[in-house]
Amino acid sequence: MLKENLKEVQENILKACEKSGRNPEDVTLIAVSKTKPVPMLQEIYDENIRDFGENKVQELVEKYDELPQDIKWHMIGHLQRNKVKYIVDKVCLIHSVDSYRLAEEINIQAKKKNITVPILVEVNIAEESSKFGVHAEDAIALVEQIAQLENVRIKGLMTIAPFVENPEDNRQYFRNIRQLSVDIAAKNIDNVSMNVLSMGMTGDYMVAIEEGATMVRVGTGIFGERNYNK
Repeated sequence: MLKENLKEVQENILKACEKSGRNPEDVTLIAVSKTKPVPMLQEIYDENIRDFGENKVQELVEKYDELPQDIKWHMIGHLQRNKVKYIVDKVCLIHSVDSYRLAEEINIQAKKKNITVPILVEVNIAEESSKFGVHAEDAIALVEQIAQLENVRIKGLMTIAPFVENPEDNRQYFRNIRQLSVDIAAKNIDNVSMNVLSMGMTGDYMVAIEEGATMVRVGTGIFGERNYNK
């Protein structure tokens, strides 16, 4: 079942790339494995998927120890400052940085381990009160502030679009965040690149790709519905 799900997602990514004239190699599929048991992750790993996304620090740390070491772990959930130390040397990218204080803590922990940590700035592009992320009009100032931290590197932006029945309803948000990334890139800020656009989930990743996503975060589409009662 998982293999079929994965194959369908991969085919959809190809279709979206074809439609928008993009190279499929420019889009990374992140298998969002939150609440899913290790054997399911192993099954997807065995299909040559290496990028996995987790929402909770504890879950990421546990799975990190149980699964192959060549997995690239992405922290995609809201990150509390007191938990940064547990994952700072285990993740390839932190997607959910939405404040200077969080970036500052990542910088402190990165220095302790003598590493540089790649991050994305999370933008609440639809300005939903239920979601984390900096508002679009504050994003450039935040990027400029974080850029001065020595052991953090901003690689791009991340957003979680609204939950919608029709993916087309989110096209405007994906377009807006893509434009924001272009505006930030044009400023040529030291230590900042805008090569990564992490947007699009199970319900809308094809539209996100058409609008420039370089990373899509697909959980339910691969692993099925989540069980929060475990």
